[in-house]
Amino acid sequence: MKNVLLLVHDDTGEEARLQAALDLTRALSGHLTCLDVIQLPAIVGVDPMSGAADAMVLADVRQREAANRTRIAARLTKEDVAWNWVDATGDIASLLKAESGLADIIVLNTALTTVGDPDMRATVSEVVTGSGKPIVAVPDTARGLATHGNALIAWNGSAEVADTMRAVTPLLATAQTVTIVTLGQVDGLPAEEAATYLSRHGIEPRISHRDADPDVARQLLELCSDRHPSYCVMGAYSHARIRETLFGGVTRQMLAESPVPLILGH
Repeated sequence: MKNVLLLVHDDTGEEARLQAALDLTRALSGHLTCLDVIQLPAIVGVDPMSGAADAMVLADVRQREAANRTRIAARLTKEDVAWNWVDATGDIASLLKAESGLADIIVLNTALTTVGDPDMRATVSEVVTGSGKPIVAVPDTARGLATHGNALIAWNGSAEVADTMRAVTPLLATAQTVTIVTLGQVDGLPAEEAATYLSRHGIEPRISHRDADPDVARQLLELCSDRHPSYCVMGAYSHARIRETLFGGVTRQMLAESPVPLILGH
């Protein structure tokens, strides 16, 4: 687990993504790939008679992203991480999926609330289900990822959370503590098997069983608020055939309200 893919885009969540990506890359002694996306404005190409206006809008977007690249690249030259830069133009989610082939983990935001920013929840949804890679999604107010802190795994026994935990085991190995928490009955793999797996990698997790609550998302949000973990590992969209329904459920609510970074996998 060495290759970290970061979305670079001039929006309100960029600083949070950058800080988290740098912390993650250092913790893994890895390599950071910055994917700088120029997202085409929605109005470009809508009216075939407005070619001059479209060109002006696109030129403005390119100029803004060029200035952003200059700022970010200047900062990266002062950081103690290996990095490279990739320029791309188009849809953010599609470009992230295309660039993710050799990535081990992708850094995005949970959600962005400023009007005009990319729809980050939709982007996370598409990338996590389409890339097969774990996503670090940080609140746009976050300033770093405390990789050596306390990790929480929201365990429901699904293949999604098992695959995500396995993929980020090298990161979990850097945590001070790892807690596997179950919320009610586990239908798939028991938490004890997850703990046994981690123990074979030198990680000795705690297991915490909590009673079921009809509102799983609210229960998990309260748990994150009470325990203040450095991040929460969870599976996303456990049933692809009803993905849109689930996007209104636990995963969507966590993306909208989580006070801590999430590590999601599908």
